[in-house]
Amino acid sequence: MPLTPGEKLAHYEVLSPLGAGGMGEVYRARDTQLDRDAAIKVLPRALAADPDRLARFDREAKILAALNHPNIAVIYGLVETPDSSAGVQRALAMELVPGETLLDRMKRGPIPLAEILPIARQIAEALEAAHERGVIHRDLKPANVMITPSGLVKVLDFGLAAMAQPGATASSDPVNSPTLTMA
Repeated sequence: MPLTPGEKLAHYEVLSPLGAGGMGEVYRARDTQLDRDAAIKVLPRALAADPDRLARFDREAKILAALNHPNIAVIYGLVETPDSSAGVQRALAMELVPGETLLDRMKRGPIPLAEILPIARQIAEALEAAHERGVIHRDLKPANVMITPSGLVKVLDFGLAAMAQPGATASSDPVNSPTLTMA
């Protein structure tokens, strides 16, 4: 059952739903301690007792905490509160990024070169920063890229991210690329 407006997770008050996917539900929330808006991502209650999903959720929190880049959404913390149906409700509290997804922008029509080049550059810089920390996103798509009204790009949703194998090296051979899947 989804969260409802007014429901609280620790000091975060749910305001409205923002979206849902296979790895979680995302809500606009209000941090009542720091008086700021945030995005909270929760595991659906049906998955909250699954040890594999919990481990993946915790891994996402740790990966986000290890990344500090202006083009990657910031994590504020991992929140746990008692829940009668799931035992414990876990949530990732994150920066609420205003704007529209790249997918929404694409739906409005072709993107002029002068507009798309800065977007592509910022996505590449976010991925480069992640790769330097050994993080491979694995779910980069237009729906996981936010563009703020000022043109700042934020890469979101590291729920499927993985750490590169220690000692692995990238090469110009696409077969060995950690970010390219060969079909």
